[in-house]
Amino acid sequence: MKNAAKPIAIFRHSTADGPAYFATFLQQLGLAYREIRIDLGEPVPEHADQFSGIAFMGGPMSVNDPLPWIPASLVLIRDAIARDIPLIGHCLGGQLISKALGGEITRNPNGKEIGWHRIEVTDPTLGRQWLGTDDGWVGFHWHGETFTLPPGAQLLARSEACTNQAYAFGPHIGMQFHIEMDDTTILHWCEEGEPEVSAARSKPDVHPHVMTTQQINKATAEYLPAMRVVADYLYRRWVDNLRD
Repeated sequence: MKNAAKPIAIFRHSTADGPAYFATFLQQLGLAYREIRIDLGEPVPEHADQFSGIAFMGGPMSVNDPLPWIPASLVLIRDAIARDIPLIGHCLGGQLISKALGGEITRNPNGKEIGWHRIEVTDPTLGRQWLGTDDGWVGFHWHGETFTLPPGAQLLARSEACTNQAYAFGPHIGMQFHIEMDDTTILHWCEEGEPEVSAARSKPDVHPHVMTTQQINKATAEYLPAMRVVADYLYRRWVDNLRD
Protein backbone atom coordinates (compact mmCIF):
# COMPACT_ATOMS: atom_id res chain seq x y z
CA MET A 1 0.00 0.00 0.00
CA LYS A 2 1.26 3.47 -0.88
CA ASN A 3 1.50 6.14 1.77
CA ALA A 4 0.31 8.95 -0.47
CA ALA A 5 1.42 12.50 0.30
CA LYS A 6 -1.76 14.03 -1.09
CA PRO A 7 -5.15 13.57 0.62
CA ILE A 8 -8.03 11.49 -0.71
CA ALA A 9 -11.06 13.58 -1.63
CA ILE A 10 -14.39 12.29 -0.32
CA PHE A 11 -17.50 13.89 -1.80
CA ARG A 12 -20.50 14.01 0.53
CA HIS A 13 -23.73 14.86 -1.25
CA SER A 14 -26.08 14.75 1.74
CA THR A 15 -25.58 14.74 5.49
CA ALA A 16 -26.95 11.21 5.83
CA ASP A 17 -24.68 9.82 3.10
CA GLY A 18 -21.31 10.31 4.75
CA PRO A 19 -18.25 8.09 4.24
CA ALA A 20 -19.12 5.86 7.22
CA TYR A 21 -16.85 2.79 7.23
CA PHE A 22 -14.82 4.09 4.27
CA ALA A 23 -13.51 6.89 6.49
CA THR A 24 -12.87 4.43 9.32
CA PHE A 25 -10.83 2.25 6.97
CA LEU A 26 -8.71 5.20 5.84
CA GLN A 27 -8.15 6.31 9.42
CA GLN A 28 -7.01 2.81 10.40
CA LEU A 29 -4.36 2.98 7.67
CA GLY A 30 -3.32 6.51 8.57
CA LEU A 31 -4.37 7.86 5.16
CA ALA A 32 -5.30 11.54 5.03
CA TYR A 33 -8.57 12.57 3.44
CA ARG A 34 -10.54 15.75 2.82
CA GLU A 35 -14.31 15.65 2.97
CA ILE A 36 -15.89 17.92 0.38
CA ARG A 37 -19.39 18.65 1.67
CA ILE A 38 -21.48 19.36 -1.39
CA ASP A 39 -24.58 19.40 0.81
CA LEU A 40 -23.18 22.47 2.61
CA GLY A 41 -22.36 24.30 -0.60
CA GLU A 42 -18.65 23.54 -0.81
CA PRO A 43 -17.44 23.89 -4.42
CA VAL A 44 -16.17 21.07 -6.58
CA PRO A 45 -12.41 21.46 -7.12
CA GLU A 46 -11.45 22.26 -10.70
CA HIS A 47 -8.54 19.84 -10.92
CA ALA A 48 -7.94 16.29 -9.67
CA ASP A 49 -4.15 16.43 -9.31
CA GLN A 50 -4.32 17.82 -5.76
CA PHE A 51 -5.64 14.44 -4.58
CA SER A 52 -4.18 10.94 -4.43
CA GLY A 53 -7.61 9.44 -5.08
CA ILE A 54 -11.24 10.60 -5.25
CA ALA A 55 -14.27 8.96 -3.64
CA PHE A 56 -17.90 9.79 -4.33
CA MET A 57 -20.52 8.76 -1.78
CA GLY A 58 -24.26 8.33 -2.23
CA GLY A 59 -27.21 10.70 -2.05
CA PRO A 60 -31.00 10.87 -2.49
CA MET A 61 -30.84 12.97 -5.66
CA SER A 62 -30.53 11.75 -9.25
CA VAL A 63 -27.45 12.24 -11.39
CA ASN A 64 -29.93 13.48 -14.03
CA ASP A 65 -31.18 16.32 -11.79
CA PRO A 66 -30.28 19.89 -12.87
CA LEU A 67 -27.97 20.52 -9.91
CA PRO A 68 -25.04 22.92 -10.40
CA TRP A 69 -22.42 20.63 -8.86
CA ILE A 70 -23.15 17.65 -11.12
CA PRO A 71 -21.55 19.02 -14.34
CA ALA A 72 -18.52 20.16 -12.31
CA SER A 73 -18.23 16.68 -10.77
CA LEU A 74 -18.32 15.07 -14.21
CA VAL A 75 -15.50 17.37 -15.37
CA LEU A 76 -13.45 16.47 -12.30
CA ILE A 77 -14.03 12.75 -12.89
CA ARG A 78 -12.83 13.02 -16.48
CA ASP A 79 -9.78 14.96 -15.32
CA ALA A 80 -8.99 12.25 -12.75
CA ILE A 81 -9.30 9.54 -15.41
CA ALA A 82 -6.98 11.46 -17.74
CA ARG A 83 -4.41 11.73 -14.93
CA ASP A 84 -4.88 8.10 -13.81
CA ILE A 85 -6.00 9.20 -10.32
CA PRO A 86 -8.16 6.37 -8.93
CA LEU A 87 -11.88 6.94 -8.47
CA ILE A 88 -14.33 5.01 -6.33
CA GLY A 89 -18.08 5.52 -6.45
CA HIS A 90 -20.70 4.35 -3.97
CA CYS A 91 -24.29 4.18 -5.36
CA LEU A 92 -24.84 7.76 -6.61
CA GLY A 93 -21.06 7.98 -6.87
CA GLY A 94 -20.95 4.95 -9.15
CA GLN A 95 -23.63 6.57 -11.27
CA LEU A 96 -21.63 9.81 -11.51
CA ILE A 97 -18.53 7.97 -12.73
CA SER A 98 -20.60 5.98 -15.22
CA LYS A 99 -22.18 9.13 -16.64
CA ALA A 100 -18.81 10.87 -16.90
CA LEU A 101 -17.53 7.87 -18.90
CA GLY A 102 -20.49 7.93 -21.29
CA GLY A 103 -22.93 5.69 -19.45
CA GLU A 104 -26.61 6.40 -18.84
CA ILE A 105 -28.56 6.61 -15.58
CA THR A 106 -32.15 5.36 -15.61
CA ARG A 107 -34.79 4.02 -13.27
CA ASN A 108 -34.01 0.47 -12.27
CA PRO A 109 -36.33 -1.74 -14.40
CA ASN A 110 -37.16 -3.89 -11.35
CA GLY A 111 -37.99 -0.94 -9.12
CA LYS A 112 -36.30 -0.01 -5.87
CA GLU A 113 -33.83 -2.32 -4.18
CA ILE A 114 -33.64 -1.70 -0.44
CA GLY A 115 -32.11 -3.80 2.32
CA TRP A 116 -29.88 -6.86 2.42
CA HIS A 117 -29.82 -8.75 -0.89
CA ARG A 118 -27.34 -11.14 -2.45
CA ILE A 119 -24.74 -9.88 -4.91
CA GLU A 120 -23.27 -12.27 -7.46
CA VAL A 121 -19.82 -11.90 -9.01
CA THR A 122 -20.10 -11.84 -12.82
CA ASP A 123 -16.39 -12.04 -13.65
CA PRO A 124 -14.48 -14.51 -11.42
CA THR A 125 -11.06 -13.04 -12.22
CA LEU A 126 -12.17 -9.48 -11.48
CA GLY A 127 -14.03 -10.73 -8.43
CA ARG A 128 -10.87 -12.19 -6.94
CA GLN A 129 -8.92 -9.04 -7.81
CA TRP A 130 -11.38 -6.48 -6.45
CA LEU A 131 -13.53 -8.34 -3.94
CA GLY A 132 -11.46 -11.28 -2.76
CA THR A 133 -14.15 -13.70 -3.94
CA ASP A 134 -15.36 -15.23 -7.18
CA ASP A 135 -18.70 -16.16 -5.63
CA GLY A 136 -20.77 -13.47 -3.92
CA TRP A 137 -22.14 -12.16 -0.63
CA VAL A 138 -25.20 -10.44 0.83
CA GLY A 139 -24.74 -6.70 0.45
CA PHE A 140 -26.63 -3.57 1.45
CA HIS A 141 -28.75 -1.68 -1.08
CA TRP A 142 -30.83 1.48 -1.17
CA HIS A 143 -31.51 2.77 -4.68
CA GLY A 144 -34.17 3.28 -7.31
CA GLU A 145 -31.96 4.14 -10.27
CA THR A 146 -29.11 2.30 -11.93
CA PHE A 147 -26.23 2.90 -14.33
CA THR A 148 -25.44 1.31 -17.66
CA LEU A 149 -22.02 -0.21 -18.08
CA PRO A 150 -19.89 2.66 -19.42
CA PRO A 151 -17.78 2.09 -22.56
CA GLY A 152 -14.52 0.34 -21.73
CA ALA A 153 -15.62 -0.81 -18.29
CA GLN A 154 -15.90 -4.43 -17.16
CA LEU A 155 -18.97 -5.71 -15.33
CA LEU A 156 -18.02 -7.00 -11.90
CA ALA A 157 -21.26 -7.88 -10.07
CA ARG A 158 -25.04 -8.13 -10.35
CA SER A 159 -28.06 -8.87 -8.16
CA GLU A 160 -31.50 -10.32 -8.82
CA ALA A 161 -33.06 -6.86 -8.85
CA CYS A 162 -30.27 -4.95 -10.58
CA THR A 163 -28.22 -6.17 -13.54
CA ASN A 164 -25.31 -3.76 -13.07
CA GLN A 165 -24.09 -3.72 -9.47
CA ALA A 166 -20.42 -2.89 -10.01
CA TYR A 167 -17.89 -2.24 -12.75
CA ALA A 168 -14.13 -1.84 -12.94
CA PHE A 169 -12.32 0.55 -15.26
CA GLY A 170 -8.56 0.28 -14.77
CA PRO A 171 -7.85 1.54 -11.21
CA HIS A 172 -11.41 2.88 -10.91
CA ILE A 173 -14.48 1.15 -9.51
CA GLY A 174 -18.15 2.10 -9.46
CA MET A 175 -20.73 0.37 -7.28
CA GLN A 176 -24.51 0.47 -7.04
CA PHE A 177 -24.50 -1.21 -3.62
CA HIS A 178 -23.42 0.40 -0.34
CA ILE A 179 -20.23 -1.36 0.78
CA GLU A 180 -19.46 1.58 3.11
CA MET A 181 -22.28 0.99 5.58
CA ASP A 182 -21.85 0.67 9.33
CA ASP A 183 -24.35 -0.06 12.11
CA THR A 184 -25.02 3.59 12.95
CA THR A 185 -25.64 4.61 9.34
CA ILE A 186 -27.99 1.70 8.69
CA LEU A 187 -30.01 2.49 11.81
CA HIS A 188 -30.25 6.16 10.83
CA TRP A 189 -31.31 5.37 7.26
CA CYS A 190 -34.01 3.04 8.51
CA GLU A 191 -35.36 5.71 10.84
CA GLU A 192 -35.34 8.45 8.20
CA GLY A 193 -36.33 6.18 5.31
CA GLU A 194 -39.38 4.48 6.82
CA PRO A 195 -41.85 6.49 4.64
CA GLU A 196 -39.90 5.59 1.48
CA VAL A 197 -39.81 1.92 2.41
CA SER A 198 -43.53 1.84 3.20
CA ALA A 199 -44.36 3.55 -0.10
CA ALA A 200 -42.16 1.14 -2.06
CA ARG A 201 -43.68 -1.89 -0.36
CA SER A 202 -47.19 -0.72 -1.29
CA LYS A 203 -46.33 -1.85 -4.84
CA PRO A 204 -46.66 -5.67 -4.86
CA ASP A 205 -44.22 -6.20 -7.75
CA VAL A 206 -41.26 -4.84 -5.75
CA HIS A 207 -41.85 -6.61 -2.44
CA PRO A 208 -39.06 -9.19 -3.01
CA HIS A 209 -36.52 -6.38 -3.40
CA VAL A 210 -37.63 -4.05 -0.59
CA MET A 211 -37.23 -5.24 3.00
CA THR A 212 -39.05 -3.61 5.90
CA THR A 213 -36.89 -1.48 8.17
CA GLN A 214 -37.44 -4.04 10.92
CA GLN A 215 -36.13 -6.80 8.64
CA ILE A 216 -33.14 -4.67 7.68
CA ASN A 217 -32.12 -3.96 11.25
CA LYS A 218 -32.58 -7.60 12.27
CA ALA A 219 -30.47 -8.82 9.33
CA THR A 220 -27.64 -6.34 9.92
CA ALA A 221 -26.02 -8.39 12.67
CA GLU A 222 -26.00 -11.43 10.37
CA TYR A 223 -24.74 -9.85 7.16
CA LEU A 224 -22.65 -6.80 8.08
CA PRO A 225 -19.55 -8.76 9.29
CA ALA A 226 -19.26 -10.66 5.99
CA MET A 227 -19.76 -7.47 3.98
CA ARG A 228 -17.04 -5.81 6.05
CA VAL A 229 -14.59 -8.50 4.88
CA VAL A 230 -15.41 -7.65 1.26
CA ALA A 231 -15.15 -3.91 2.00
CA ASP A 232 -11.70 -4.32 3.54
CA TYR A 233 -10.47 -6.23 0.50
CA LEU A 234 -12.01 -3.80 -2.00
CA TYR A 235 -10.79 -0.67 -0.23
CA ARG A 236 -7.27 -2.05 0.19
CA ARG A 237 -7.21 -2.94 -3.51
CA TRP A 238 -8.29 0.61 -4.33
CA VAL A 239 -5.80 2.43 -2.08
CA ASP A 240 -2.95 0.38 -3.56
CA ASN A 241 -3.35 2.57 -6.66
CA LEU A 242 -3.27 5.96 -4.91
CA ARG A 243 -1.10 8.52 -6.64
CA ASP A 244 1.78 10.34 -4.98
